[in-house]
Amino acid sequence: MQENSLPFFKRFYIYQKERFPFLAHGLMITAFTFSAVSYSRICRGVEGFISTQDFLIGIFATVTLFFLVRIFDEFKDKEDDALYRKYLPVPRGLISLKELKTIGWIVAVIQVAVIAIFQLDMLFLYGVVLAYLLLMSVEFFVPEWLKKRQILYITSHMFIIPLIDIYSSGLDWLLEGSSAHFGLLWFFSVSYMNGLVLEFGRKIRTEQNEEEGVVSYTGMYGTKGGVVIWLALLFTTLLLAIGAANYAGYGGLSIIVFSCLFAVFSLPGFIWVFSQNRTEKMSKFIEYSSAAWTALMYLGLGGIPMLKALLN
Repeated sequence: MQENSLPFFKRFYIYQKERFPFLAHGLMITAFTFSAVSYSRICRGVEGFISTQDFLIGIFATVTLFFLVRIFDEFKDKEDDALYRKYLPVPRGLISLKELKTIGWIVAVIQVAVIAIFQLDMLFLYGVVLAYLLLMSVEFFVPEWLKKRQILYITSHMFIIPLIDIYSSGLDWLLEGSSAHFGLLWFFSVSYMNGLVLEFGRKIRTEQNEEEGVVSYTGMYGTKGGVVIWLALLFTTLLLAIGAANYAGYGGLSIIVFSCLFAVFSLPGFIWVFSQNRTEKMSKFIEYSSAAWTALMYLGLGGIPMLKALLN
């Protein structure tokens, strides 16, 4: 293909656009980081926000940590991608695993250097996240066993999200010489469930669009079953978000707001379940609803209350 002969930076631009769009993911992860820090400070009853420098370094660390997750997944999935998903950037030759390995090393070295120089106390939490990521890359040393158990596979991998959440919240409590507030368990639980909502939401397919060797939850649990589970995950996240909001003292209005958000973003799922004419466009609505729900959950629990407090 002609694109495979382009200069490296042009090929990498195409790669990130398809596999890890930095702009879209960066905005989501910024909201994620801001909200984790904010919720931590609100629970601790501390006024104001962390320093701009600490926040910007935190954004850099969290965005690049999620990017490393993407790179590790390319290596972990290389055999299945070569067999069943030849249209992806690596199997079609747009970018090589060797190039991604080099990028990963460069990113990791920069991460360690920046954190060690400016936020040395954060290096331990960074190490914990990286250690778990390395365990994920070798499928916890039981790859074949885990691969045959998709739910256990995805639920074990999803712990990387609350771990990065712990790192993000540490920009508040750890850098200020405090300890993590107990209330953060609510926020971490919401993060974990949001990860599952996103995972299920992006793997809902119509019968015509199911691919051999490619995991989808409609393929595993039936055209309706996969979406019913997605709706159950969404509702569980709602309950946890209400618990987190109540713990932070947001009042009854938060219950109304989160319930309204659930009503709006669950609608594509209910339409799918009761429709007789399911389309690829409908599955995309479920994926987009998952992303919007996740972003607003984070902002509703930490970001928006913090912005309101700062403006007042």
